[in-house]
Amino acid sequence: VPVFLFVAAPYIRRYVAGGRCKSTARLEGKVVIITGANTGIGKETARDLAQRGKVILACRDTAKAEAAASEIRAETGNQQVIVKKLDLADTKSIREFAEKFLAEEKELHILINNAGVMLCPYSKTADGFEMHLGVNHLGHFLLTFLLLECLKQSAPARIVNVSSLAHHGGRIRFHDLHGEKSYNRGLAYCHSKLANVLFTRELARRLQGKFQRQAGFTANALHPGSVSSELVRHSFVMTWLWKIFSFFLKTPCEGAQTSIYCAVAEELESVTGQYFSDCQPAYVSPRGRDDETAKKLWSVSCELLGIQWD
Repeated sequence: VPVFLFVAAPYIRRYVAGGRCKSTARLEGKVVIITGANTGIGKETARDLAQRGKVILACRDTAKAEAAASEIRAETGNQQVIVKKLDLADTKSIREFAEKFLAEEKELHILINNAGVMLCPYSKTADGFEMHLGVNHLGHFLLTFLLLECLKQSAPARIVNVSSLAHHGGRIRFHDLHGEKSYNRGLAYCHSKLANVLFTRELARRLQGKFQRQAGFTANALHPGSVSSELVRHSFVMTWLWKIFSFFLKTPCEGAQTSIYCAVAEELESVTGQYFSDCQPAYVSPRGRDDETAKKLWSVSCELLGIQWD
């Protein structure tokens, strides 16, 4: 068995690594925002895109983000790797980030909604939203809303939402969105990832309806794979399992490939409302294809955030 594993190891690793983004597209003169880009797949996405154009790391922990940005600048030689404060668990911070960005930048071509929390003990955001729903869905929903006009005017533009295979285990519990009646942190994560898929679907539908003549304004979602990252830090058991089975997990660089693919691949220029994994289209759960739930979630999200987004 040890000999077999030794011989098979490279093949297993190649399988685990999955698809790679082969696009060499340049992003000169273009602006990219990546949320949660100070660690994990967000940082690796930033590292790749910084070799192509200007990247803004939108992060809660600015000290960590500055360290990541400094490392990326030194490696790529690109000084246009900039850190901006963004706390997705606080709508005030989201609004301040958007206001400053719009005052400083004229265009935005790629928005990668990457940041996320996973397996948090029950807690709420500054605005009283359950943490998974608040950060993973509502925070990015509001951020996208605030930056949409800039994206629209900069088209061709892309919105990339990092979801997960975990959306298959999710459901939108409108009767208990904030988990006050019952809460399971694993399911709460699944629910928020399903919300990402539904948001992408409804956003793409609305963009097509309003700007169908404006080619290249797209929104897609993706599953990055099972990645060895800090995302499981809230669970001792998962952290332990992640260490034991790290050989069978993607590295952050491998996990970033589908985000990069959705952001730059030429063949996706007019592809919208889709869900990808390993740099190719992937199966979406029936709940993730429910247009009525997507429309209702959109409406409820606007209500919770106090915005009008028609």
